[in-house]
Amino acid sequence: MRIVVHGQQAFGKSVLEALLDRGDDVVAVYCAPDAGGRSDPLKEYALHLGFEVNQPASWADPVELEKFRSHNADLCVMAYVTAYVPEEVLNAPVMGSIQYHPSLLPMHRGPSSINWSIINGETNTGLTIFWPDSGLDTGPVLLQKDVAIGPDDTAGSVYFNSLYPMGVDAILESIDRIESGRAPKDPQDPAAGSYEGWCRQKDAEIDWYKPATTVYNLIRGCNPQPGAWTMIAGRKVTIYDSALAGSMAVEPGQITDISGEGGITIAADKGSIMVMQVKVDEEDKITALQYAERTGLKVGDRVGSKPSES
Repeated sequence: MRIVVHGQQAFGKSVLEALLDRGDDVVAVYCAPDAGGRSDPLKEYALHLGFEVNQPASWADPVELEKFRSHNADLCVMAYVTAYVPEEVLNAPVMGSIQYHPSLLPMHRGPSSINWSIINGETNTGLTIFWPDSGLDTGPVLLQKDVAIGPDDTAGSVYFNSLYPMGVDAILESIDRIESGRAPKDPQDPAAGSYEGWCRQKDAEIDWYKPATTVYNLIRGCNPQPGAWTMIAGRKVTIYDSALAGSMAVEPGQITDISGEGGITIAADKGSIMVMQVKVDEEDKITALQYAERTGLKVGDRVGSKPSES
């Protein structure tokens, strides 16, 4: 079967590697246009192997569509594509296109599905391989795999430890099902599920007056990107490694402990958060204790702002 790989970043590279390792016939590689001065790992790997890498600036260009059709592909494998792809492209291969999505569709359609599932405090997620259509993650489902979210999991740990490796295997399994004629197209219920947009900086500001579990879920769901943050002494401090801690009879946002064995403990509603790793503005990550020592932070100091001050 002639396959086009359309993807990005490390996940796209791993899918291409896996397909080539088992002898699949990859006839073309597509990835997003270069951005931010950083080269895409999928692009670099494909170029190293001698592939021409296609990076359409817009699928509205009829030349790009004709070029895609010229590959005479049987299937397009979309390995973590977040940009819109029109149906003319999706349907160009003989068997159409399949796409990886890191949630159990129809739940958490959209580009930040892992973030939102953890921010919402959910204990289960998964991945879906589906047949994309003109909607946003709305096409029929081919297969799904469940993944548990542990109480201390982060967006990074759920993705890299589970959804990433399982996703590569799920794509291979899906291709095998297609080749054997056993690939379902189970419609999604358009009235079910949810859609969320990008999880951005504006969504990641910590409100210490919210319950500690809610704050902890936000920190976990934003780790490593976009990073949950708060203001301390006029500077933006992003929090990474952290843990739930006990309740203290103090106002939320107050520092209740600074310990070399842990870090900085900050009160929230009905509990507190022990902060262990931070980043200040655009500087490198450091331990919370290092941050406290450098800035002179002490027990009793306040972080963030009261709701009326936000």
